Amino acid sequence: MKEYLESFHILSTEEIEEAVAIAQPRTIKKNDFLSKEGTICTYIAFVESGILRTFYHSSSLEEITYCFSFPGTFTSSYSSFITQEKSMDNIQSLTDVSLMVIPKHEIDRLEKTSINWMKLLKVMAEQSYINLEKRIFMLQKEKAEVRYQNLLAHNPELLLEVPLNYLASYLGITQRHLSRIRKALTN
Repeated sequence: MKEYLESFHILSTEEIEEAVAIAQPRTIKKNDFLSKEGTICTYIAFVESGILRTFYHSSSLEEITYCFSFPGTFTSSYSSFITQEKSMDNIQSLTDVSLMVIPKHEIDRLEKTSINWMKLLKVMAEQSYINLEKRIFMLQKEKAEVRYQNLLAHNPELLLEVPLNYLASYLGITQRHLSRIRKALTN
């Protein structure tokens, strides 16, 4: 987490050390949940190791995976974290996961005491928005084959750790379609 916060070149060494000191270690076993739909998210979590997926249920109760969280990234049910209303998504571990969790009240305190924290949180919110926009454009503009190839180019570890049904859901296709794409690419 320290290296990640340093990479922004916004926080002082003391501010980073304070964040690391208030972060609480947490482990989650494979297939357990960091957060569940209907609960209020009161923290952000930095992924030290492991992979998580964020998903919601469609009107037909199908699980729709829309995000994967890897080591070196923060994760949270962001809308719930910001609004303190019930979450509409679930965060589930796909592997054993090690996290550093920072409670919302600590984030709020840091933001009130330091302009640097305000700057960092703004940059992180902007990055989240840009990533969401890229994902929307990808789903609407790119063919499934291109989406799959881009995913492999940027996150090759997905093939090793993530079940195909979650990959297919993330790509907006059926598992059968994903199998056809994979077969065509290996021929």
